[in-house]
Amino acid sequence: MSGLLVGALSVMLSTNAPVAISNYVTLKTGMVAAMPPSKAETDPRYPDLVRVMEFDDAADDRIGQWINERRGGDPTDPRMESELALRARVEALNGEVRKEYEALLAKHPDYAAARNAFASFLAEAGDEEGAIRELEKAGELDPKDPAIWNNLANHYGHIGPIMKAFPAYERAIGLNPFEPVYRYNLATVVFLFRKDAMEYYRCDETAVFERALSMYREVRRLRPHNFRYAFDFAQTFYGVKVAPLPTAEERAEGERRLAQAALEAWEEAMTLADNDPDREGILLHKARWKIRLRQFDEARQHLQSVTNAIHLEMRERLERNVREKEAAPVL
Repeated sequence: MSGLLVGALSVMLSTNAPVAISNYVTLKTGMVAAMPPSKAETDPRYPDLVRVMEFDDAADDRIGQWINERRGGDPTDPRMESELALRARVEALNGEVRKEYEALLAKHPDYAAARNAFASFLAEAGDEEGAIRELEKAGELDPKDPAIWNNLANHYGHIGPIMKAFPAYERAIGLNPFEPVYRYNLATVVFLFRKDAMEYYRCDETAVFERALSMYREVRRLRPHNFRYAFDFAQTFYGVKVAPLPTAEERAEGERRLAQAALEAWEEAMTLADNDPDREGILLHKARWKIRLRQFDEARQHLQSVTNAIHLEMRERLERNVREKEAAPVL
């Protein structure tokens, strides 16, 4: 099965925390396959792993098909399968997949790549603690595989302990400094868990922000044409706080520099956007920063270019914000 996004696992059918079938969502980021293909394919155990993973993928496709069929049905039709019945079918199929992984590991208990794959399955089935156990075993078996440490850190970042996530990501980066997803994941955890990052890195919040931004910049350097990385980097500026400064003029200048840096980041993201909804979404973000700078005419120009229905509610909200800010006295 596919992977997880830091802080946002797709948890399905967990006996501890049941969720709706409609929440069965596949997130294809964050989790990285253990062992590069060239190394994996020379391992004599590899064909057994491929067979199980193909069975897993086929089951995943069947579950997705079942869910789509139910979504497309008429909810008022009494013949329609209940969610409880569908849940039972999904659990039964997942049980078959789990048995395949368990048989694989009984045959190859010291195969780190198999444990990494099983961990991915367990995570998507809602058993994150089981996924952590498998990944910790995989790390003991193959401590030089950076993907294992990245995947383990993802789980620490989601269910804890968060303090284990920082060194696990750092270990992944140290083993492969040219893989941007490891830096991206660490930057995200540093940004989201700032108090923990302050304790781990023994620094203040300003330094934590700068550390996160520095890592995002390195991700951008490694993948300069990746829209998602550019977009997420620009988003981080909303959380940045200007360092306390003694005078109002200095504080205003600090805010201006922050806004300018954010606008430059959004401009870079705009050059990589390949569709109108994304481009118009960026215009909304630019308008927000223009409002903070009290550049209301420019903010209006950005907002007037937003016409996509999915953005109209936010556009109207920002237009009200422009009117309110413009009418309010400058403090």
